[in-house]
Amino acid sequence: MYLWMKALHLIAMVTWFAALFYLPRLFVYHAMARDKGEQQAIDHFIVMERKLYRGIMTPSMIAVLLFGGTMLYLMPSWLSQGWMHIKLTLVVLLIAYHHVCMIYLKQFAEGRCTKSHRFFRIFNELPVIALLVIVFLAVLKPF
Repeated sequence: MYLWMKALHLIAMVTWFAALFYLPRLFVYHAMARDKGEQQAIDHFIVMERKLYRGIMTPSMIAVLLFGGTMLYLMPSWLSQGWMHIKLTLVVLLIAYHHVCMIYLKQFAEGRCTKSHRFFRIFNELPVIALLVIVFLAVLKPF
């Protein structure tokens, strides 16, 4: 059972991170289209962003939490290990990042987002750092 949960957790994690990387990239292009006044492109980005967030990103996050939680239920000793504390802290930060993406998505949809495409280029890199640390922690279990 544990290996099934681990496989499903990894699949969901890959899907969630793909969306965490792609949505802010769409925000970069959306901000550039906004600055150029390209309304047709803006309308297209609003639809793409909404579908990605609702159809892929949020269900993937829920699956990551469900399968990860099941793994912790099956391996409760991990909750006493330092690497798991760091990993779970990063997961909480990723959930916050996920919700900040929703805020920007709504702002773009309402025409209220004033952040630049440069801001979103930097914002887009934040999950990369979390991914690197989480993978090293999960594989190496250093603490």
